[in-house]
Amino acid sequence: MIFSLHLLYLLVGLLLAFVALLTAFDRDHPRRITSALFWGLYATVYLAGDFMAPAVAGAVMIAMALLAGCGLVKPGKHGTLDEGARRASAARLGNRLFLPALVIPLVTVLGATLLKDVHIGEFALFDKAHLTLASLGLGALLALGAACWLTRASPVQGLREARRLVDAMSWAVTLPHMLAVLGLLFAEAGVGKAVAQVTTAWFAVDSRFAAVALYCIGMALFTIIMGNGFAAFPVIAGGIGVPVLIGQYDANPAVMAAIGMFSAYCGTLMTPMAANFNIVPAALLELPDKNAVIKAQIPTALPLLAANIVLLYFLMNR
Repeated sequence: MIFSLHLLYLLVGLLLAFVALLTAFDRDHPRRITSALFWGLYATVYLAGDFMAPAVAGAVMIAMALLAGCGLVKPGKHGTLDEGARRASAARLGNRLFLPALVIPLVTVLGATLLKDVHIGEFALFDKAHLTLASLGLGALLALGAACWLTRASPVQGLREARRLVDAMSWAVTLPHMLAVLGLLFAEAGVGKAVAQVTTAWFAVDSRFAAVALYCIGMALFTIIMGNGFAAFPVIAGGIGVPVLIGQYDANPAVMAAIGMFSAYCGTLMTPMAANFNIVPAALLELPDKNAVIKAQIPTALPLLAANIVLLYFLMNR
């Protein structure tokens, strides 16, 4: 295949290595060495993860957590255009500034639907096992090219801006990765089985609607606690989805999983634990209330969660 998930990981790793390198040579950086070490370790996970022993990969993640937890990962200083130049550029480009961002979803949808069976010679265009992610990676690359063409900037400037954004989000960039791993760890530790035991002992799962509601609400609540739907899914699906919805009510696994994840995303909208979604945007926008994003999303999240319960109740046997 031409554009695979491994190639996407390589590109992400190289980007993080570039961030680490720029940080290491930033003499005005308040935590130059430790911040560069953090991004260098994260780059290593992407670049050499396939060759790492599990214990080594775990040690890398622990080291990253210690660096972030001790306040040793800080943003650097970035050379940007002055306010007047930025306003003049924005006025010149107008709404065309949004076009590169629209390239990403457009290419992702096209790659996952119309281009999924395209071959160039003997090679498939995309990795079919990870079609959506591969398409997303290609979309990001094309968006970078479109942004450079539109703004007449060089790709190196795009990398500098990537560093600025990564610095602004700081260690929260790693949260989806960390929490997804944590969800798998919980599943391996038997938390799902413990949830199943509590569910059958304390709740009336003999009612189909109660079982569906418990599953969806459990997804949202566990996501609120963990901050990530990928951490909640293996636990709640293993504790309620598989033994109760599939085992007792013969639910369609695909429908159960899809609506379950959608319910988990409702929890994502309501928790400060999802820092990269809810707290970082408030900081980037310099909002006076750091929970302003969450407060704005709750009126959407709760009705959507109720709609998921109704949808799963009627569609789970389709």
